Amino acid sequence: HVQLQESGPGLVKPLQTLFINCTVSGASISVNVYPWSWIRLSPGKGLEWSGHITSSGVTYFAPSLQSRTSISRDTSKNQFTLRLASVTPEDSGIYYCARNGVWGQGTRVTVSS
Repeated sequence: HVQLQESGPGLVKPLQTLFINCTVSGASISVNVYPWSWIRLSPGKGLEWSGHITSSGVTYFAPSLQSRTSISRDTSKNQFTLRLASVTPEDSGIYYCARNGVWGQGTRVTVSS
């Protein structure tokens, strides 16, 4: 069965760039019908879809984050990565990767100086 596992830095300073990896097992990120998503849970905004990457590598982002967000992938490691630039304390929260109703456990990110 499919499993997803996030890994992130935990603490990031304001205006830095945040990178979070999602390692997938049980399915190939490059051969799949469903996209691979990033979702975050923050105190101020609740649950928010951030973006996703399809099996062919095409990306889509939430309009509110589009200017600061990118998603890349490493098919040799079966990983995809969220990049969020110029973070602020409002970007603090728990970040999840997910696909078709299967979620990782989430990784907590705190933006603070």
